[in-house]
Amino acid sequence: MSVAFRRESDEEHREPRFELPIPAGPNIVTARGLDLIHARVTELEAALAAADEAGREAVARDLRYWHTRAVTAVVAPAPDADEVGFGSDVHIRLRGSERRFRIVGDDEADPAAGLIAWSAPLARALMGAMAGELVAFGGEPDAVEVLGVG
Repeated sequence: MSVAFRRESDEEHREPRFELPIPAGPNIVTARGLDLIHARVTELEAALAAADEAGREAVARDLRYWHTRAVTAVVAPAPDADEVGFGSDVHIRLRGSERRFRIVGDDEADPAAGLIAWSAPLARALMGAMAGELVAFGGEPDAVEVLGVG
């Protein structure tokens, strides 16, 4: 039979849907971050049960990601009070402006809400610093002054 008369399915023309990428490295989380992951899994399980055939694939894909994140999560111990670490509240001065944020896991990060991922360049530069220290960042020595750690 000629190819011109062959019926093509709609599947042949769809863009492939790849799995959501898992961030590299360990899945370190805060206790709040673990709660958020579990809440997201519960939400997606309910959405999967209610989804129609067309929406099931996308919800199932998201659910696989969050199941993986829940299984691999490791809750970090509480940070030292005087040293920047995972879970620390940090107060800095960077290029003349003061900023406050908390260092959290990749999935919990929300820079607009003052939550930056531990894998972010600024967080990595600050790890281990103490109040009063100057830290190199962005190719500049002494670019960040640590004003407080909590």
